[in-house]
Amino acid sequence: MEVQNTLDISVVIPLFNEEESLPELISRLVTQVSNLVGNNYELIFIDDGSTDNSLSVLKQQREVNNCIKILSFRRNYGKSAALAVGFELASGNYVFTMDADLQDAPEEVPNLLAKLKEGYDLVSGWKKVRHDPISKTIPSRFFNYITSLMSGVKLHDFNCGLKGYRNEVIKSLEVYGEMHRYLPALAHWDGFKVTEIPVQHFPRVYGYSKFGFSRFFKGFLDLLTVLFTTRFVKRPLHLFGTVGTLMALCGITINGYLTLSWFINNISLSNRPLTLFGVALIIVGIQLVSVGLLGELIVKKSLQNENYSIKERIV
Repeated sequence: MEVQNTLDISVVIPLFNEEESLPELISRLVTQVSNLVGNNYELIFIDDGSTDNSLSVLKQQREVNNCIKILSFRRNYGKSAALAVGFELASGNYVFTMDADLQDAPEEVPNLLAKLKEGYDLVSGWKKVRHDPISKTIPSRFFNYITSLMSGVKLHDFNCGLKGYRNEVIKSLEVYGEMHRYLPALAHWDGFKVTEIPVQHFPRVYGYSKFGFSRFFKGFLDLLTVLFTTRFVKRPLHLFGTVGTLMALCGITINGYLTLSWFINNISLSNRPLTLFGVALIIVGIQLVSVGLLGELIVKKSLQNENYSIKERIV
């Protein structure tokens, strides 16, 4: 029997060394959600192995507000791990995420909720006016353009921490690695309705950014993982077969041309590297097609236990 959610709103906030911003964040956030749903909410803070006094500050806030829930990791696991645990704990009908550094405005929660109530399943924030150094904004724009192009989801800002979800969305998402960047794409591929709204963005007042430049390299690799595990996991032959067939055809074309040259003009092939290149293309192409066929056999076997994302069941 399905258990009904008893809370209206859950807010999941991952954090790492944000002791200075937490009191103001909590005060502003409580004001916003209590105006919307009274005390029928929860604020879930995931302390991602902070080494400052963040956990102590959260415990002090918990003493005066039992709607605050705290989970603290023994070490730093990353934002995706924090969100995964937060999503597992969240029981609200509507779930919001935001960063703890006050660059995201708690006052945007009502706007996200209003957009969700229009019939959307996931609403992502768009930092249309962004207050970050150019070392973050330029790579971020490039990252968002490539992600939008490859995923087919037309958003301006995939990585904005400020998002709103219906509960069934977060329960269906698998978040690991750096996958928190691609939650809108994952939800879209699962059939959920995804959109974005412009949100306010503020300069960082306390502390410093905890993300280095390496996140872009990791994010690109995870984008490849997302594309492969969502678009091609059930049809590997479409990927390997397409690439393999193109390579084999190129190899056949090259060697066909060289064979005609040898036959018509009596040009020797033994000292032409292009001949070996054509042969290599054919061999590798055949191997890729073979890998795709093997993948299809594995997928056919695994589909016996396939789970599908079901919107409604009327029986």
